[in-house]
Amino acid sequence: MDHAELRERFATLTTAHLADACIRAEVPVRCAPAPVRPVLPGTRLAGRVAPARHAGSVDIFLEAFHEAAPGDVLVVDNGGRVDEACVGDLVVLEARAAGLDGIVIWGLHRDTADILAIGLPVFSVGATSTGPLKLDARPGDALDSATVGEWTVGRADVALGDDDGVLFVPGDRVGELLTLAEKIRDTERRQAERIRSGSSLREQVRFGVYLERRKENPALTFREHLRAVGGAIEE
Repeated sequence: MDHAELRERFATLTTAHLADACIRAEVPVRCAPAPVRPVLPGTRLAGRVAPARHAGSVDIFLEAFHEAAPGDVLVVDNGGRVDEACVGDLVVLEARAAGLDGIVIWGLHRDTADILAIGLPVFSVGATSTGPLKLDARPGDALDSATVGEWTVGRADVALGDDDGVLFVPGDRVGELLTLAEKIRDTERRQAERIRSGSSLREQVRFGVYLERRKENPALTFREHLRAVGGAIEE
C-alpha cells in the first residue's frame, strides 16, 4: 500500500480501531508504552517505520533520512531514557525537509516551542533541556531496527499515531487491518447513534438476556453472548 492510500484510509480511523482490528485478526497488538504521546495534541502520523538506534550523535538520524522514503516515520530508540533528549528542532526540521510523516521517540525531545512551530508530528515520552552528554559506540545494526517499550520494529512495519498513542502493525497486513478497522468504526458509529436516539447499549446487546443465560451457564462469556445474538461491539 502506498503512503497516500495509507494516510487517506487512516484519516477516518483511530489507533483504537486498529488495535481492535489486530485482536480480531489475531495480530499482536504492539502499542508504544503509554507515556509516548504527541507533542502537539491532535496531530497524527502514518507511515513505514524508518528505525534508528541512538548512541549520542545526530548523524544516525541524518543517515536514516538519507535511506528513508517520503512518508516514512522515523522511530528513534533511545532506550526510554529520561535523563537526556535525543531529538531537537534541527532533526525535526530535517525530517520535514526529507518528506517524513513524523517522528516517534522512545525517549525525550527538547526545543518544544520550535517543534510546535515546525508542525511535523512528533511523539515522545516527554521533554528535557539537556541533549546527549556522552557518545557511545554505535551498533552495527543501528539502522535495522528500533525497540520501543517491549516491541522491536523495522522497515517491514507501519507506525500509526494519534492522541491515544502509537501502534505498530505489520506492513504486509496493513490493508487487511484497515478494512477490519473500518468495519469496527462503522459498527461503533451505528451503535453510538442508536444510544443518542434512546436505545441504550444494554438494549442493543441484549444484556438482560446475557445475565439470565449466565445464571444457567456461569462460564458463558460476554463475547460468546455477543456472537450468539449478532451484536458484538467488535464485529
